[in-house]
Amino acid sequence: MYRFVTLLVSLFPFLTMHLGIPPEISWSTPLPQLKAIPFINQAPVLSATGNNSYCPGTQIRIVNQMSIIDPDDTGIDAMYIQISSGYVLGQDSLTLLGNHPTLISSWDVTTGKLTLTGSSGQPTYAALINAIQNIVFSNTSPNPSGNRTFSITVGQANFLPSNGHYYQYVPALGITWQNAKIAAENSTYYGLQGYLATITADDEAQLSGEQASGAGWIGGSDEETEGVWKWMTGPEAGTIFWNGGPNGNSPNYAKWNTNEPNNLGNEDYAHITAPGVGIPGSWNDLSNTGDVSGNYQPKGYIVEYGGMPGDPILQIATSTTLTIPSITNVTGASRCGSGSVTLTANSTSGLVKWYSQSSGGTPIATGNSFVTPNLDQNTTYYVDAFEAGCFSGPRTPVIATINPIPEVTVNSPVSICGANSVTLTASSTLGTIQWFANPTDENAIATGSNFTTPILTQNTTYYVSALANSCNAASRIPVNINFYEFPDIEDETIISCLGSTSLLDAGVANATYLWSTGETTRTIEVNSGNNYSVTVTLLNPGNCSKTKTFTLTQYESPEITSIQINGNTVHIFATGNGMYEYSIDGIYFQDSPVFQLIEGGLYTAIVREKNNCGTATQNFKLVLVPAFFSPNNDGHNDFLEPKGLSLFPEARLSIFNRYGKLIKVLTPNDINWDGRLNGKNLPADDYWYTLKTSDGMPLQKGHFSLVR
Repeated sequence: MYRFVTLLVSLFPFLTMHLGIPPEISWSTPLPQLKAIPFINQAPVLSATGNNSYCPGTQIRIVNQMSIIDPDDTGIDAMYIQISSGYVLGQDSLTLLGNHPTLISSWDVTTGKLTLTGSSGQPTYAALINAIQNIVFSNTSPNPSGNRTFSITVGQANFLPSNGHYYQYVPALGITWQNAKIAAENSTYYGLQGYLATITADDEAQLSGEQASGAGWIGGSDEETEGVWKWMTGPEAGTIFWNGGPNGNSPNYAKWNTNEPNNLGNEDYAHITAPGVGIPGSWNDLSNTGDVSGNYQPKGYIVEYGGMPGDPILQIATSTTLTIPSITNVTGASRCGSGSVTLTANSTSGLVKWYSQSSGGTPIATGNSFVTPNLDQNTTYYVDAFEAGCFSGPRTPVIATINPIPEVTVNSPVSICGANSVTLTASSTLGTIQWFANPTDENAIATGSNFTTPILTQNTTYYVSALANSCNAASRIPVNINFYEFPDIEDETIISCLGSTSLLDAGVANATYLWSTGETTRTIEVNSGNNYSVTVTLLNPGNCSKTKTFTLTQYESPEITSIQINGNTVHIFATGNGMYEYSIDGIYFQDSPVFQLIEGGLYTAIVREKNNCGTATQNFKLVLVPAFFSPNNDGHNDFLEPKGLSLFPEARLSIFNRYGKLIKVLTPNDINWDGRLNGKNLPADDYWYTLKTSDGMPLQKGHFSLVR
């Protein structure tokens, strides 16, 4: 007896949880109170098998085997079978096949839910199990895709197998968010604690939004910090799911409608949009009260059950899945030049099969990858998925791309003469031509068919390739630039005498020559004063040419045109285009034709061309007349006595007063004058003279002063 009591004490917490005994009842509760405890109905335990594949255009049972265990009941009011994940409105449907006289089936296209109820009274579990095992799924699309999850539960709340939670839409026109939160938290479902729904995944959003029978409040709010949206309810309370406005971001999951949340009018609470407003099942923000009518008037709220601390473990729902074989993604491949590539494809289920044609024929390979044979052009292959005798929809193309390799043609080598740049050219069968400074450089220094180098002073090599569709030419082709010097020549000026012959020399051996005269020898002889040029081309692969210009200047022999004597100043005048120098003694020469003499006598004027192009001479006689004399008998300058007059027998010096009257004529026999005329002293004054030394000699003129 003691052991039995001890066992009951140890099992009491389990019994209170699973038998529904109120928590206020304990082992120490007095017997009279225990007698007053009403009988507590136990929840049934549901399980099902049936993870199958679906063939398009067919019907398939969603359950292979169904069981319901209930220790204290033989039936239940209703069973709810729902497409809880992957539901496609307008294509998917659940249908009860066979004869079930005690049951009525009802299909709700909005929620994707089939309800089984009794035709008269409560249906038995046996009848419900038989019916569930005869419910079939079908899809009207010729090419359905994706997977379907079916939930089977005894309650009206929608069951989501992926997280084991239940969702129930509660109509409540005009209810505020705060009151909806309180109402949800006061709700229970088979012992599960309710709360305003917290939506954290796509399938949860679809089941609680798109497949709900109405729109309503959910547990999100930014009332604490504007723009920071948190879940305020359930196990996710305090979790941030959105930052910012319509262009914000989510650190977790969010499903806002377009241009939401917009915070129009202190809108701090999340609400699932009304049917027909924007994205189905999406969210918008509303104030606590929402609008008084219309699409933004609260119509109810979504209660979620599951995941709360202390929730009992229930098995009032079970689920099966249906896989529709389909190709989920394919990856083509490309290569440069002919060869094989590896293509890949993935499917929701089944075996991937590869074909060489879009329909018909037999598979050429199976599996998620396929290595093609060697290809030399683009080729399209096709895949589908096969499972349990069913193929996926139309075959999906997978392209093997064979990109041709560019072929490059260049002109090499290229020659340059002297420090210079050169434009290199290349062509390619396709793509963009690229130029490189080195054979292994990653970055091109230029692109395009033409590339102009910088100034080069030595042999240099560049490299050219081409790129098309990420394919490079087979190898980089070197373009060699050979550097050659110009001929070492400079322009030259040649000085010669008029009428003489000059030798012009190009100045470089081992070359070809082309003169402006048409001659082709290294040297030519010329005798006229023109400019000449010669183009010299070296005998090397560069054929470097340079032109030399000769400036030929010819000078004439001088000719003395006159000799002017003014006092003791002698000026020699000569004509000609030469570079002349002058002398009166043949020893000392000067550039100036003007001489200052201190002695009279016979002189020779010499004009000489500096480049030895001739000399001109002319004799002249010079008599020096003093600038003044003073006939005052003091023994100094008492007479006008011209120096050198006695040297010229034919000389005549005529003296005139200021009025042109001849006063005196001096000759070699009468070589001085005492300042008198007819025995009388002439007044102090300036007097003029002319001097003719002999025929053919220039006439000298001048003046002197008589001082008394």
